[in-house]
Formats: sequence, structure tokens, C-alpha cells
Amino acid sequence: MLRLVCLLLIGSILLFSFNKEKGPVVIKEIKVKAPYGTVTLSVPDFSKCIRINIAELGAVKGDKEKTSAAIAAAIDKASKARGGVVVIPEGEWLTKKIHFKSNVNLHLDKGAVLVFSEDPKDYLPAVHSTWEGMECMNYSPLVYAYQCKNIAITGEGELKATMNVWSKWFPRPKAHMESIKRLYDLAWNRAPLKDRQMVNDTANLRPQFIQFNRSENVLLEGVTITNSPFWTIHPYLAKNVVIRNINVYAHGHNNDGVDPEMSQNVLIENCTFDQGDDAIAIKSGRNPEGWILKTPSKNIVIRNLTVKNGHQLVAIGSELSGGIENVFIDSCTVVEGAKLYHLLFIKTNERMGGYVNNIYATNIRSGKIDLGVLGIETDVLYQWRNLVPTYEKRLTPIKNVFLENVAAGDVKFVARILGQKELPVENISLKNVTTGAILEKEYIQENIVKFSRK
Repeated sequence: MLRLVCLLLIGSILLFSFNKEKGPVVIKEIKVKAPYGTVTLSVPDFSKCIRINIAELGAVKGDKEKTSAAIAAAIDKASKARGGVVVIPEGEWLTKKIHFKSNVNLHLDKGAVLVFSEDPKDYLPAVHSTWEGMECMNYSPLVYAYQCKNIAITGEGELKATMNVWSKWFPRPKAHMESIKRLYDLAWNRAPLKDRQMVNDTANLRPQFIQFNRSENVLLEGVTITNSPFWTIHPYLAKNVVIRNINVYAHGHNNDGVDPEMSQNVLIENCTFDQGDDAIAIKSGRNPEGWILKTPSKNIVIRNLTVKNGHQLVAIGSELSGGIENVFIDSCTVVEGAKLYHLLFIKTNERMGGYVNNIYATNIRSGKIDLGVLGIETDVLYQWRNLVPTYEKRLTPIKNVFLENVAAGDVKFVARILGQKELPVENISLKNVTTGAILEKEYIQENIVKFSRK
């Protein structure tokens, strides 16, 4: 009897010790101060969770089938444990798409490289995704989370897209343009998602690299991301997203760094971007998508970024039909010699509707800029100008944009603000904004109410 009691006691102690060390994911709060108030974010902490090495589940370097199966099995195991770390060990691992489940941390050890297959068939079947602000069934993003909670990608390793096929899809031939026109019309007519099938031989709608779709409590930290078929990191209808200490290099077509879209409570900090397009592009759906979903992008803090190349440091729009508000950009550096059009560029058109309100940019340093520090344009249509007509006219109210302590090299203009006569831009303030040589005109203004500079 005494022996049985002792065994039970030892077992209880061991079980207590195990549970103390390994348990479910913990959610922690972080608070970030901004000019419009404090942003509170919920962030997952996996430090007490089980660790699952993909090599122990059958992953083999160079074998995408076995590695993909091992990653999927590890994700399933981690999720069922209510919190687990899927470990990618040192070495180069070829894989297909990765689909998250809740309570999973994908962790790349130092020296680990996840190389994603170039075969589009490896990103089928089609999933609920988006293309330039319109929902559709398309190729899966290379890394995809749909309706997940408490997820993370961390570590010192690298996620890398193989571009041999995707780069052939960069051009926009007539067949591609007809496909996006079809999608535009489907979205405009509020067609159900099942009818928006865009995987065919002519559309070639490239997938995002990483998409957090309708997910919350998301952490992306430490990793390097190299190349991308389309937008690199896309939080879509996401809440509580922290992106920190990452390095992104992607110089293909539409290769933005981070595109928060209809996402709320977002922190992007201490990152380096070397982009073929915008470093950060904040969006909120195109036309009916934004009007129907009614989910503005808001409470977004962007700080301590280094930008080596890109079209803009931060772009707002042009897909902004759901509205964008409460954005704080602070203490960012654009390196000397970078290719850049603007530091802050707000763009919309007569079809978007939505709104832009409470945008703050402070303590920014930049070398030469091809255009200017601030651009606001209300007639930016790109290929859509001639592709489809204006079915419904909805203008975009833009107001309360504040820049302070900004220094740049040579520019064509300091600020170019092109509002619309029917709806002027309102309340733009530039304080202590300095540049090198001004090659054309210091301030270009059309249809603006209340502009101040000090």
C-alpha cells in the first residue's frame, strides 16, 4: 500500500512538473502610445509550449513531399496541444504551401531556410483570398492562415520564394487583364465567393507570400523573407498583429513589404525593407468589398523602420473603400541612395469612397526623393482607368494629416496635394519639414482647406 502511495505521489509530482513546463499558448498584452491614444495589442507567447522538430516527423531536405507532410503533421500536433512550436532546424528545406492552425508557432532556427516550390499546382486547391482589394478563390498564399487565433512565425531563419515561374507571371498580358476585369465586375455585382474562381490558364493572379486572413493575435518576428510572387506580408481582416525585427527583400512586380488591409491594432517595428514597391501599403478593400465589410484599417503604428528601396515609405490606398484612420509613423530612416517616390503617399479615386483620417508622421530621415515628402492624389486609377468605367461615384474625404520633424535630401516638391473640387482635402500640417534642393516647386496645391507649415 505504501509503495502504491509513493508511486502515485511521484507520478503526481512528475505530471505537475510537466504541466508546469509545457502548456497552452499564453496571451500577453502590449501597449503602444500614439498621438490618437494608446493602442493595446494581444500577442501570443509560446515559451512554455511543446516543441516539435519536423525532422523527427519525417522531413527530408530536398524532398518537398516529405517535408510538406511533416510540417502539416507538426502543425496539427501543435494545435491539438493548444500551443506548440513547429521547429524548422538548420538546413535548406523544400516545401509546398503551409497552412496554419490556431495556437501554432512556426519557428525557424538560425541557418534554417524554407524554400517554397515554384510549381503553382503546389498552391492548389484554391483558397479564400484576395487580389488587389477584391475577394476571390485563388492560389493559396505560400504561408496561409485563415480564421486562426494565436499564431506566430519566429526565429533567425529565412523563408524564400523560388521565382522562376512567378516572375514569368509579372507581365500583364491581355488575358490577365480580362481576368481581373471579370473579377472587378463580379465584385461590383456582389457575386458570391464560389463564383469568383480565378485559378485558370489566363488569370495568373499571383498569390501573396504570407497572408493572415481573418486571424487574430499574430506575431511575426526575427525572420528574413526573400522574394515574393505578389504582396509579401498581407494581414487581411486581422486583429492584433505584431511584426518586428524582420528583414524583407523582394524586388518583383507588386512586391510591397507589408499590406495591412481592413486590419486593426497593428504594430510594425524595427524592420528593414528592400522592396520593388511600397515598403508599407495600408489598404481597406476596393469598392463594394470595403463598403460591404465596413472594416476600416485603424490603430496602426509603424516605427523604427529602415528602408533601402521602395516606391514609398508608407502608402495609403489606393484600395481604401473601408476607410483608414489612426496611423502613426515614427522614427524611420530611408537610406541614402534609396529609390523612393514619396515618404508618405495618400492615393484614391472617384470610385473608392471610404475615408482617410488622423495620419501622423514624425521623426523621419531620408536621402534624395524622386518626387516629394508628401503626396496626396485623388485621381489615381492605374490600369483601371480604361479597363472598366465608373459604375458609381464615391469620393474619399481626406483630413487631418500631420508631419513633424522630417528631413530629406533633394526633392521635386515638398508636398503635392491634389484634392477634388467637390470634396477638398482638409487640415494638412507640416512642422519642421526640411529638404535639400527643391527642383520644381515647394508646394503644389489644388482644392485644399486649411494647410499650415511651420
